[in-house]
Amino acid sequence: MSKLGTEQNPVRAAIVGSGPSGFYATEALFRSEPVVLVDMFERLPSPFGLVRSGVAPDHPKLKQPIQVYQRIADTPQFRFFGNVTVGRDISVEQLLACYHVVVFTCGAETDRKLGIAGEDLAGSHTATEFVGWYNGHPDYRDRVFDLSHENAVVIGQGNVAVDVCRILSKTVDELKHTDIAQHALEALAESKIRNVYMIGRRGPAQAKFTHTELRELGELADCDPVVDPNELELNPASRAELEDRSNRVQIKSYEVLKAFASRPPPTRHRRCYIQFLKSPIELKGEGRLQRLVLMRNRLEGEPSHQVAGETGETEELACGVLFRSIGYRGVPIAGVPFDERRGVFPNKDGRIVEGERILPGLYAAGWIKRGPTGIIGTNREDSVATVNSLLADLPSFEATVKPGADGLMAILRERGVRVVSYTDWQQIDAAEVKRGAAVDKPREKFTSVQEMLAVLTAS
Repeated sequence: MSKLGTEQNPVRAAIVGSGPSGFYATEALFRSEPVVLVDMFERLPSPFGLVRSGVAPDHPKLKQPIQVYQRIADTPQFRFFGNVTVGRDISVEQLLACYHVVVFTCGAETDRKLGIAGEDLAGSHTATEFVGWYNGHPDYRDRVFDLSHENAVVIGQGNVAVDVCRILSKTVDELKHTDIAQHALEALAESKIRNVYMIGRRGPAQAKFTHTELRELGELADCDPVVDPNELELNPASRAELEDRSNRVQIKSYEVLKAFASRPPPTRHRRCYIQFLKSPIELKGEGRLQRLVLMRNRLEGEPSHQVAGETGETEELACGVLFRSIGYRGVPIAGVPFDERRGVFPNKDGRIVEGERILPGLYAAGWIKRGPTGIIGTNREDSVATVNSLLADLPSFEATVKPGADGLMAILRERGVRVVSYTDWQQIDAAEVKRGAAVDKPREKFTSVQEMLAVLTAS
């Protein structure tokens, strides 16, 4: 039998998930010394994960990494298997029978909950739902958001929270030439929202947004950012945090907040209020969300380790729609251990573990490995680290010849799965771009799996 990792017996690797982590893991495998063939599995017909469905439509530059992923996909050793759900259409056990290694790069697909009374009232939503809806993600195309109320609330102060605030605050003219989904554009055109509140449980020195994202809230055509100068007063521990030059992002964000606070009184149609040291403790309403109860907080602890402590002082805010953006968590896949507390696949250096036992051939990279931290580029280093663990393990693998996806096609055909190849995706992509050109947009996305597959049927 030929040595594993040679032309005669290449390493067969399955990548589960087609976002940044999946492509960066693929790139690292192709750059390694062994001969590796990669088959990438994605539950949607479309690749690229959150770069396609999570990046805001008015941030086209952040979608430029797709050009890198396209070059990786053009490598002869790469195959794409879209519209295939691992854990449903094929099992992890079946993957392991056909591949030497399986790398899970399926991200963090759901939001953390607030865990308060009234959270499930109509009008209370996750940021993931809203972002997926305006980005045309098939899972969220049919969501309905009641934008007929004057006040909207976003809980959380990361960049996704800023994205949600910005999309709610922009005019249709600011959005109509982006790749925002048409159904979202039409609904936002009818929006009656005038006040958007972005609320964080800690202070301005601990907010997680970046200054570049935050600054955009001050550049909108018909919305003023509003910051209470009193909320920018810092306790000694927070001052110490901002005196630490390693906290460069927080320092620059604080400067932007001070600039917002010094602006003249707002005059535009909409206002975006950025508020600190408040936590939601209850959502109230008769059948649907009408009011939000907030607890005022005080910071407790040492610099860089401060937590929000309750003061006992509460206030109520009328609101008709609320989005929580307080972090994300992965979802389980049958056949893979899952850490319920952290929402990740438990692992050591990317090697998936069950208790203390390393599960041979199973790896993780990206958010499903480490949790939802970092930006798109952070995933490259993370994926390389996992691939390094994988390569270190190769000498211990049996040099068995594996069939790769060829060993799965009969199962997929039997289950009626229409596998979407990368060539198929390129047809769908071209059709979206053509649809967009007709309405002066970069693309008009297909927002259902059926629509995407119909393009292939018609060709």
